Amino acid sequence: MRIVHTESSCGWGGQEIRILEEAQGLSERGHDVRILCPRQSCIYEEGSKRGAPVYAVPIARKNLQGLLALRTWMVSHRPDVVNVHSSTDAWLVALAAQTLRAAPPIVRTRHISAAVPDNAATRWLYNKAMQHVVTTGEAIRRQLIAATGIDPARVTSVPTGIDPQRFAPADYEQRIALRQRLGLDPDGVYIGILATLRSWKGHLDLLEAFALARQTGWRLLLIGDGPMRGPISQRIAELGLCAHARLVGQQERPEEWLRVLDVFALPSYANEGVPQALVQAMLTALPIVTTPVGAIPEAVSQDVTGLLVPPRSPRSLADALRQLVMDKDRAVRLGTMARVEALEKFSKAAMLDRMETIFRTAMSTQSV
Repeated sequence: MRIVHTESSCGWGGQEIRILEEAQGLSERGHDVRILCPRQSCIYEEGSKRGAPVYAVPIARKNLQGLLALRTWMVSHRPDVVNVHSSTDAWLVALAAQTLRAAPPIVRTRHISAAVPDNAATRWLYNKAMQHVVTTGEAIRRQLIAATGIDPARVTSVPTGIDPQRFAPADYEQRIALRQRLGLDPDGVYIGILATLRSWKGHLDLLEAFALARQTGWRLLLIGDGPMRGPISQRIAELGLCAHARLVGQQERPEEWLRVLDVFALPSYANEGVPQALVQAMLTALPIVTTPVGAIPEAVSQDVTGLLVPPRSPRSLADALRQLVMDKDRAVRLGTMARVEALEKFSKAAMLDRMETIFRTAMSTQSV
């Protein structure tokens, strides 16, 4: 298949990572896959480093220039299917397709659980312009059906798949060696979060919880970067945590940082599907504290594969962190079950299989 992904976002996070991983995975299966994105975007920069098939197109904003550029691309390259990922590129591709006599089918992947606009234009986009819609969790699928009235048969949940070998857990000796190499205390207790520094990921709530729960030898690692770095740094100082909480920035090998942790926390309060970092932590067999936001409960079940606490509740989060640090048997049990669940539900191969099927079905339906 000739598959084109479009992404208008210039930011960086799980959405962009999934596009790259999916595109490269399908390329390895023999498909001709291209990613169209703004030259100034993070996905263009990162894709270029990885040798991914990224092409610069002016689609960062909804304007005539972007629409014409996409139309020209579709006419000259004749893709079999176009997979759109954000609002801006979804609209540009949909409108460009309306000007073509033989337009390719469009598949929309909706990555987050943010509310869908309630208007006629949005209903047209999903019901008429899109051949199929993919969501990253069943909760987002139900939300989208309710908001747009789209036929449920045309919406499929395909959570992001993760490579289980890359995020395999470390044994005790491996973890100690990694801590030493990363300049960490071999005997410390490390709680960590891996996420883009965005407000809704709950970093500020985690800092409050850590300040409440912290005991001698405890450390907090905040892995990732993003627009909230300044406010997070400021709050670390205000809480007197400069010696105990560390912003380690974006990491090319996040699996190594996950392997040094004792507990993983992701206290999101909005916009989540099934977060990739959560699945990565599950595959690493970490005990997890998170929130029942978006599609997170599809991955984490209370006291089976992790602990769920109310969003925006630092005291509840602090209590859960204490429980997992103090009760090591419980922590090991939850981490073990989390890896079993992730292996069963969230493999990269399963994601690629399902996306291949969706693309082929969209092509055959469009041609009828």
